[in-house]
Amino acid sequence: MSVVEVISGTSPVVLAQPHGGTDVPTDLMARLNPVGQGLSDTDWHIARLYDGLLDGATIVRAHVHRYVIDANRDPAGASLYPGQNTTTLCPITDFDGKPIWLPGQGPSADEIDARRTRYHAPYHAALAEELARVEAQHGVAILYDCHSIRSEIPFLFDGTLPVFNIGTNSAQSCAASIEEAVRSICEARNDFDTVANGRFKGGWTTRNYGQPKAGIHAIQMELAQRAYMQETPPWRYAPDRANILRPVLAEILTRLDHLARSGILND
Repeated sequence: MSVVEVISGTSPVVLAQPHGGTDVPTDLMARLNPVGQGLSDTDWHIARLYDGLLDGATIVRAHVHRYVIDANRDPAGASLYPGQNTTTLCPITDFDGKPIWLPGQGPSADEIDARRTRYHAPYHAALAEELARVEAQHGVAILYDCHSIRSEIPFLFDGTLPVFNIGTNSAQSCAASIEEAVRSICEARNDFDTVANGRFKGGWTTRNYGQPKAGIHAIQMELAQRAYMQETPPWRYAPDRANILRPVLAEILTRLDHLARSGILND
């Protein structure tokens, strides 16, 4: 089973896709209950949604499903959102708070350690290597972390999520001009709603790699899935909706590419 896929590009923009994978080892799939086997918390079709939007973008994509291990969680197991409902490094519930493992089949501490070594570490080694390569080439790298989630999940948040959820670790993970550029493009669309650093401020990827003073900027985009797909099984891609959303995402990535190449971020 391939853990991570890397497509090395020439742009200063790196697209990370930690939650689009649906691979689950056979022995682990047998231990998941019917809720877990549904893999409902996948960032469905995220690779297809972003495909071809920016020529030369580097892509780092996890193939393993987040129920095996969540590549966007702190490997030490620390909560990203203390005091709020969330899922863990090796989840034991889904986003609705329902158990995903058969009784007695959840991962032990030793198993979590083994999964961290086998799946989490290679993904982040590949991502770190690509960011270092891009930063060496351009003097700057912009990590754009691609995510999506169902619009309504009462266990995690109240009400209906905006379509665009921009996360910059409360403006710490990237230059202000990056957040402003992305936000301005999103807010210009009257058909989509936007929030910055709302319920989703950026996961471990954004917080760990976003070091603007070191030339690496990170921003997370959490999309409400209603903007491009059916939010219930079988989770179908909706081309009519996606074809409205994709040009906005292309504009965002193109703007980030131009910002990085302009030299402004190197000052």
